[in-house]
Amino acid sequence: MSEAQFDEIVHAPLRLRICGLLRHVDSLDFALLRDSLEVSDATLSKHLKVLTTAGYLTPRKSASTERGDARRVMWLSLTKEGRIAFDGHVRALREIAGNGP
Repeated sequence: MSEAQFDEIVHAPLRLRICGLLRHVDSLDFALLRDSLEVSDATLSKHLKVLTTAGYLTPRKSASTERGDARRVMWLSLTKEGRIAFDGHVRALREIAGNGP
């Protein structure tokens, strides 16, 4: 269990939602994440870059068996550090809200 720790990187509303969606899955593809969050490619990419630079997210590209063209699918996963940061941030928010750990 990670300790309560407010994290400025995770705290931005869209990044908090990204981490929340990725927290309990191995990975999600970029398009599904974009559509779930109802944001543009550019907006999502900007926030993913921040998370990746912080070491909280790992992007991985692979060929798609469902497409007839050569485009690749980008898969996104939280790193161990990203999961710890997200969990700690959620605990800190709960403590701030008076809901305990």
